[in-house]
Parts: sequence; C-alpha cells; structure tokens
Amino acid sequence: MPHSKQPSHFQSLMLLQWPLSYLAIFWILQPLFIYLLFTSLWPLPVLYLAWLFLDWKTPERGGRRSAWVRNWCVWTHIRDYFPITILKTKDLSPEHNYLMGVHPHGLLTFGAFCNFCTEATGFSKTFPGITPHLATLSWFFKIPFVREYLMAKGVCSVSQPAIDYLLSHSTGNLVGIVVGGVGEALQSVPNTTTLILQKRKGFVRTALQHGAHLVPTFTFGETEVYDQVLFHKDSRMYKFQSCFRRIFGFYFCVFYGQSFCQGSTGLLPYARPIVTVVGEPLPLPQIENPSQEMVDKYHALYMDALHKLFDQHKTHYGCSETQKLFFL
Repeated sequence: MPHSKQPSHFQSLMLLQWPLSYLAIFWILQPLFIYLLFTSLWPLPVLYLAWLFLDWKTPERGGRRSAWVRNWCVWTHIRDYFPITILKTKDLSPEHNYLMGVHPHGLLTFGAFCNFCTEATGFSKTFPGITPHLATLSWFFKIPFVREYLMAKGVCSVSQPAIDYLLSHSTGNLVGIVVGGVGEALQSVPNTTTLILQKRKGFVRTALQHGAHLVPTFTFGETEVYDQVLFHKDSRMYKFQSCFRRIFGFYFCVFYGQSFCQGSTGLLPYARPIVTVVGEPLPLPQIENPSQEMVDKYHALYMDALHKLFDQHKTHYGCSETQKLFFL
C-alpha cells in the first residue's frame, strides 16, 4: 500500500500517546498510588481500594462506559492519521445480540480500537441501536485506574462470565473478540493475510448457547502499519518472547515504523489507510449445550463467510486479485 500524506506533528504526538498510555498509567500512577499510602494523603488510596473491592465485578457485568470518553477529540486525530474508516455491508438489528470476530489482530489493533472503542468513525450513527464492546485480556481489569479507562471506552473482559452477561442481558449488544489473539500479533507483518482461526471454536459455542448472531469482520491495512522483526523458533529471542507471554499474557514484539521525519525509522506507525469491513450477520439457533458437530458446522459457515467477505473487498483496499486468505 502506498503511503498517505505525511501526518501533522500533532497527529504524530497523539499516535505516540495512545500505545504508550497503558505503560504511562501503570508505571506512573501505580507507584504514586502506593506512595500515597505512606503519606498524610493515605485516605485517598484507601478509599479507592474500598471502591475497587465493591466494584470488582463490574467489568464482568457490562462495564461502565462513558459517552464523554468515547467522544474525546484525540480519537479523531488518531482516525485522521492513517486514516481509519468503517464500512457497513448489512444493517444490524437492535433486536438481536451479536458476537463479532475481529480479524486480523495486527500489532496494536488500531482499526478495532478506533471503530469500536470510540465514536471517531461514527459507529453509533452507522449502526443505530447497537452497543459495541471490544473484549481484551482479563488481567487489565485488575489494574487500578487502567480498568476505569478501559470500561469508559466500552472495553470488556474476554472472560466467559463477562461475555455471557452481555449476550444474555437485553439486546443490541455487539461483543467483539479478536479471535486470533496475541499469537496472531507475532505473525503481523505487511503483505500477509494469515489468520489463526482453524481451531478457535470457543466463540462459536458461546454464540450458539446464547443464540447470538455471528458477525465476520476484516480490517484491511491493519498489518501494514508496522514492520516486525521475526525470530526463529530456536533463537533465544523467540524463547524470551514465549516466556514473556506466559508471564504477561501477550508477546514482546519487536517492531518499527516511521519517525517524525519522513523516510526515517521510528515508533510511529506508517500512515496507511485502515478499513474495517463489517460483514453480514450469520443467524444461529440457541442451543444450551451444542454438540461438537453443531459447533463445527457453524464454525465452517463462519470461516466461509469471512473468506467471501475478504475476497469481495480485497482489491478495493490494497490487496491484489491473487491475494489469498489463509487459516491456521
């Protein structure tokens, strides 16, 4: 894909701000939080800890989203940097609940973040009556302050209780799961369209148990915004990455993009278009205890629908006619 116009200095700063925000909150607020316990301001962290105890289950009970946070102007600068857009192929009825497969993971999942966790691309106007939730690692919701930030954007835990709650309480909920997970991030390099999906069937079983419609999505350009250094499976660095994942739940990826000066290397992503195409929902029956054969059947139908979605739109968004979508 060709580069779009060089982003403004302000947009570049906003892009650096977002992926580093989790680290900033963790490494600055957490030590400060502990420090306050040993000062005259100790009632403040104690009150928050009491609140945290009483509020512990909220991430698994629908969360606590904030329209104000989702409409921060910073998200529009992130949107315009690439730019990021969303394409609807079919309406989603508010009378149903939906389980959406988000593909591919990419490195930082810019497309899903901007389209489903903010209103920068106008999700609520595109899909009126639908409330989006993007699922992420459960342990994020155990970190003080980080949990509040995530819930405010409509992010939910990827735990089974959290997803069950959203799919069984009211209608019009859309729960997005990055099915390929962190394993797919390690394979995120430009010009690749390989998804980890062949054996990922738990989301289909969950959809069947709740009678939720499956929605395939594919984000074109997600793997084009960074280059990644890949290591051989026998190398020490790959073993370190595997160890890192066992401890923290995600891989330590070595990647690079551009800097503030065009043509030089840095940590900013390449300013290349990202388009999330939301496919037609696949209706599923509600079966409390679906058999493996039933799960396999609808998993195959989902993969077929995702494959058709990719083929129908690939030439419009930077892929060649011969580009194939592969499932691992």
